[in-house]
Amino acid sequence: MKTMTVIAAVLALAGCSRETAAPSGDASATTAQANAQFAQALPLDEAQGFEDAKRGLIARPEGKILAVDGSVLIDFDAFKFVDGAAPPTVNPSLWRHAKLNAQIGLFKVVDGVYQLRGFDMGNITLIEGKTGWIVVDALTCRETASAAMAFARKHLGDKPVTALLFSHSHIDHFGGALGVLTAEQARTVPVIASAGFMEEATSENVMVGTAMGRRSAYQFGKNLERSPKGLVDTGLGKAVGYGSFGVLAPTDLITQPTEERVLDGVRVVFHNVPGAEAPAEMTFSVPSLKVYGGAENLAQTMHNLLPVRGAKVRDALRWAAYMQGALDQLGDAEVYVGQHNWPVWGHDRIADFITKHRDVYKYTHDQTVRLVNAGLTPAEIADQIRLPKSLQGHFGARGYYGDLRHNVKAVYQFYLGAYDGNPAHLDPLPPVDVAKRYVALAGGADKAVAAAQTAFDQGDYRWAAELLNHVVFADAGNKAARELLARAYDQLGYVAEASTWRNSYLTAAAELRGGAPKQGVNRAAFLDMLAQTPIERFLEAMAAGLNGPAAEGKDFKINLVLTDTKESYVLWIENAVLHHRRAEPAADANATLTLTQAFFVRMMAGTAGAKDLLLSDDVKVSGSKIDLGRFLSLMDKATGTFPIVSR
Repeated sequence: MKTMTVIAAVLALAGCSRETAAPSGDASATTAQANAQFAQALPLDEAQGFEDAKRGLIARPEGKILAVDGSVLIDFDAFKFVDGAAPPTVNPSLWRHAKLNAQIGLFKVVDGVYQLRGFDMGNITLIEGKTGWIVVDALTCRETASAAMAFARKHLGDKPVTALLFSHSHIDHFGGALGVLTAEQARTVPVIASAGFMEEATSENVMVGTAMGRRSAYQFGKNLERSPKGLVDTGLGKAVGYGSFGVLAPTDLITQPTEERVLDGVRVVFHNVPGAEAPAEMTFSVPSLKVYGGAENLAQTMHNLLPVRGAKVRDALRWAAYMQGALDQLGDAEVYVGQHNWPVWGHDRIADFITKHRDVYKYTHDQTVRLVNAGLTPAEIADQIRLPKSLQGHFGARGYYGDLRHNVKAVYQFYLGAYDGNPAHLDPLPPVDVAKRYVALAGGADKAVAAAQTAFDQGDYRWAAELLNHVVFADAGNKAARELLARAYDQLGYVAEASTWRNSYLTAAAELRGGAPKQGVNRAAFLDMLAQTPIERFLEAMAAGLNGPAAEGKDFKINLVLTDTKESYVLWIENAVLHHRRAEPAADANATLTLTQAFFVRMMAGTAGAKDLLLSDDVKVSGSKIDLGRFLSLMDKATGTFPIVSR
């Protein structure tokens, strides 16, 4: 029996189980020369960034953070190779950024403010209250957050957590909540977030979480070896902790544009900034300490307007407006802290930092729109737009996580969608069909591979990849094409300044050589978070998993009764569409499924199967068990291991 899998609250960071990728090739002479020329175009020996990244170090962690099963989540020594001059296999600008992010540990920012960096991709910021710690963000998983808090207490004293703030609704900022506070402690300790946080935190990616999770392994280089030929950075930090994920429901929501709270004797001013980097997000300031916290609207990198992993496209114009608002809200702040990367000290430097970010997003928006109205397509605009020199020269706004070319396409999509207006693209052939026809037109696979080899030898890796992609889609078993395409992706990854592009190219190369991952997401790791997800989100995702062709002509009606929450729903199929409404059980239903919410969540997460459904004391089925089985069998179960670079 198949049950619906909504691992999606898996969010953007979920990926496949980590497997060591096959080693990739060396940098070609063309790649080495391109990286050497890139190095000459930037002042890579600029010292201010390194002074900031190292400033205030109290202690550096050692060893590893382990998951419950003993697997390694974070290895503090894994990136020690990121030192010295950039190797030819890494863009020198990205290498510099990777060295800055490699400054990990517990840091004193100013009196009363500390940061834990390098325990996960994000940061924990600690603000000292009268009796304990006000904690800003909780990293990605319970294990990394718990290790970070234990490290802080070891060096700063064993103080309690007196408030927990979630800067925004992405899992790398709240997934470790249960490593900061227990559910029992959260009943008496303020948990503060912006309006809409819980809805966004639990529902983002529910519909397409399996696909987004699969793609996120590309964005974050999850399965890449940690080496100069593999993962060197994620742009926002070193690596993601894929452990046990949870969330705590806020006890206090910031609903107005600006609100104040006094937390453990400390006055904190919050600013709602929804809809730029995250749909629910807030920045903050601590006036008495002259600290401004930029959440993730500000980082030491250009951000994504549309992540490589996929998401709802973000509004560049709104983002720029929030940056102007940040300048207006800055007051007399003397230090900026972010929930990724390292701080900035000095009022004038902070103002310049914010201004540059404001103008990166505004320039990207305005110039894209200008060229849209001139009739250019997304690819044409992406190849044409360049930031002005005043913005190119600011390391804090370069594309280590986001990328200008990708962001240009996001602005286009925001206004006009993915279709570029050319009717030839209204109803294009599927990629495998296109590939077979192009390969035939080229005179067969051997001739296409030969042409790609010529392009590769000339350093024209983009064209080589274009040709070889068709060959591999036409014949996934063509080993020569797969290996040459992998080599092309190696070179494209080695010259990429954006970590997200590098990781995507190198992950693609690894999968061409070794195949797609055999195992999908560990769904059990998400049970703590899924338990906080409203049942309606699961039912919406279940409807999106209905196999429409198989459901044609079916008219099942099922009652769903949750004994512990006293909720009941009626689910029915009509016109091959699954509907639901909250209502008392229908008398004419084919079957009634009565169970606890916890068991229902396990069923939706795929950790409880048909045998559990039939034998568990938490479940009761009345009516036709056969019809219930037939109904559930219509739900597709996505594994999240589908191929991306071949078919």
